[in-house]
Amino acid sequence: MTDDTVSAPRPPRSGGIGRVVGASLIGTTIEWYDFFLYGSAAALVFNKLFFPTADPLVGTLIAFTTYAIGFLARPLGGVVFGHFGDKVGRKRLLVVSLLLMGGATFAMGLLPTYATIGVGAPVLLTVLRLVQGFALGGEWGGAVLIVSEHGGAEKRGFWASWPQSGAPGGNLLATGVLALLAAVQSDAAFLSWGWRVPFLLSGVLVLVGLWIRISVSESPVFLEAKARAEARAETLGEDAKEGAPVVEVLRTSWRQVLGAIGTRFGENISYYILTSFLLVYVTSHLGLSKSTALNAVLIGSAVHFLTIPGWGALSDRIGRRPVTLIGSVGMAVWAFAFFALVDSRSFGVITLAVTVGLLFHGAMYGPQAAFISEMFDTRVRYTGASMGSQLSSIIAGALAPIIAVELLKDYDSAMPISVYVCAAAVVTTITVAVIKETRGRDLTRPLTGGPAPAAPGRQPIPGS
Repeated sequence: MTDDTVSAPRPPRSGGIGRVVGASLIGTTIEWYDFFLYGSAAALVFNKLFFPTADPLVGTLIAFTTYAIGFLARPLGGVVFGHFGDKVGRKRLLVVSLLLMGGATFAMGLLPTYATIGVGAPVLLTVLRLVQGFALGGEWGGAVLIVSEHGGAEKRGFWASWPQSGAPGGNLLATGVLALLAAVQSDAAFLSWGWRVPFLLSGVLVLVGLWIRISVSESPVFLEAKARAEARAETLGEDAKEGAPVVEVLRTSWRQVLGAIGTRFGENISYYILTSFLLVYVTSHLGLSKSTALNAVLIGSAVHFLTIPGWGALSDRIGRRPVTLIGSVGMAVWAFAFFALVDSRSFGVITLAVTVGLLFHGAMYGPQAAFISEMFDTRVRYTGASMGSQLSSIIAGALAPIIAVELLKDYDSAMPISVYVCAAAVVTTITVAVIKETRGRDLTRPLTGGPAPAAPGRQPIPGS
């Protein structure tokens, strides 16, 4: 039996896909909560507790450098988790990633500060940040794939966008906890012990996430591909043995990896400017309270969370590319309006600036899970999707807050930062304009096996 003769698995009943989506959403929300919590803390407290310097902006810059180190570990996590995810399944690796992330974040809440043990404190913090990055590098690919591979093609963009909502969901949770603590505590109490509470809370959240994530079934598309591979191995012996997924990706799918990197580039940079860097800009440059920035991000993240599935659903109707281009072109323009509005120092106007920015970001982010999943074949999908997304996180998201802080430090103006965000959005616009549409692709069929059938009730898509 060949790849081309295997029929596509029937989409599960709505209850089944609902369970899978719920498990992925809750798991990714918890993991992003852990990851974003570090970014918020780097902007607000780590510069004082772990990297004390005479110049607050320099301390913040050092704190954001350790924040970026977590991104460096993400491609390694993507390759390792992708390798085993393509070999043994998506579900097991998602459980491991959640345990690693939650354990590292909980340990951060127990760390002694620089005042207690000196240089050992930032070293331990950096090691735990590396563990966070490694875990998150494996989380994204597995979470979006297990949803993409459970559902049918017609609503894949909608269903797969729900794990994407885990990013603003996690940011919403992290920012909300910090905002609540900032509101009920004095600055001295928050610096003394209050900042530890959200990190220790991660331990409870992980237990909830594990209970839900263990209950879902393995991807039917993966199980079918695994059965085909085992049948070929029995028939052909050593001749049917497949190479390491990472080698196969680099040999056959490097164009798709570059496409995934470019697709995520503007989205990644804009998100960390709109959320993490904003906390620095509002508190250090404008001299406003941290509650102003936290509450603005909190409201914007709530809208972001609710609208991402809408963008995913729209991509099922008009295609992944058009929706992504709405976001990238919109962000290129909004980059200049954003800081002009934030400079008003009005809480309402700042909130509007963040919310509109996150709406454009959601147009890029919502279709992304289905878009990137559809770029790769099943046997290398976990590895390829993870590599593309996590390599982009190094050159885009990891450096975004650092570059923004340096630009602010050198020019004392937001204009260069607006140009930076606009340029990143242009990169994504050009990438998406030249790559092929993927909507409607049958994930059980290889890219080399001819055009995939369109989703039920739709016309075939040229180039898919």
